[in-house]
Amino acid sequence: MPARKKPEAASVAGLKGRTATINDIARLSGVSKKTVSRIINHSPLVRQDTREKVEALMREVGYTPDPMARGLAFRRSFLIGMVYDNPTAQYVVDMQYGALDALRGSGFELVVHPCDSRSPGYIEGVRRFVQQQKLHGVILVPRASEDQALADMLAGIGCRYTRIAAVALDATSQMVITHDREGAAEAADYLLSLGHRDIALITGPSAYRSSHERTGGIVDALRQRGLELAPERIVEAGYTFESGVAAAEKLLAGPSPRPSAIFTGNDEMAAGVYRVAMRLGIAIPRQLSVIGYDDSPLASRLWPPLTSVRRQTRDTGRTAAAMLIQPDSAQVLAVASVRPHLIVRDSCQPPES
Repeated sequence: MPARKKPEAASVAGLKGRTATINDIARLSGVSKKTVSRIINHSPLVRQDTREKVEALMREVGYTPDPMARGLAFRRSFLIGMVYDNPTAQYVVDMQYGALDALRGSGFELVVHPCDSRSPGYIEGVRRFVQQQKLHGVILVPRASEDQALADMLAGIGCRYTRIAAVALDATSQMVITHDREGAAEAADYLLSLGHRDIALITGPSAYRSSHERTGGIVDALRQRGLELAPERIVEAGYTFESGVAAAEKLLAGPSPRPSAIFTGNDEMAAGVYRVAMRLGIAIPRQLSVIGYDDSPLASRLWPPLTSVRRQTRDTGRTAAAMLIQPDSAQVLAVASVRPHLIVRDSCQPPES
């Protein structure tokens, strides 16, 4: 007589072609639905052999818990939102990767909401996003994080949030501070140590707090050496490659003597400086030193490799997400792990004599 198939094996085969449910997992493993839920949510109230058996079955059938369904069952959402208004794609991607690092294995999922903070209805759009998704919490990324009206709206509807910003804008328990002024000051000190005195600055948009802080860091460092940054040496741009090109043309192609060094508010704009310098036959770093900000992958791909301020974007996203799902254990990490520091490469040298 042929051997009989195990009922579980036969049932698993019967799932082929459709997605397994929590009821299927409970039935096939011979435990209650409540036990399966406890295992999914890492409850200690489950025997180790039962846990291993159920987890092996979930892997076999490819079962993934539905965060929306879990939210209904537990009367709370397992979704973390990320709201951003930022023109730099790599920054946003790194921020998302960091948040996903923190959420991995926690049972929480990340959903994103790009917005335009210049649009009059954007706060209402964020409100709808939060309420429709029934979010557990929201990560606010610059420049959206700098809008007090947005933070007030979230507080008003009872949605927890973490704000990422260059300076403290809220309670410590709701802030990840990126200390942009310190990063820019370190870059200025490095240029000064090389002997540069005629330094130009390409800033981000004036509406961004990060732009003010980075400009302040440069200005403060120069003043400590008795130097003033001339107004014509400061050009506002838009944190994009194209705006960096336009700003560099004003500094390098105009009638005024060109500066010996340029600090840019991000690496995208530094790449724009490289483009203009190459077109004008200006050698980097022999005739022009350049420093960026972000230390994005672009920095090491430019030639010569770009000296840039590393601002720990992935760590920032990781910290912000951890503060939402583990609010009591993430506070120490929030201050120490996101301080920027300068990564020295080959785009700077002492000025020509």
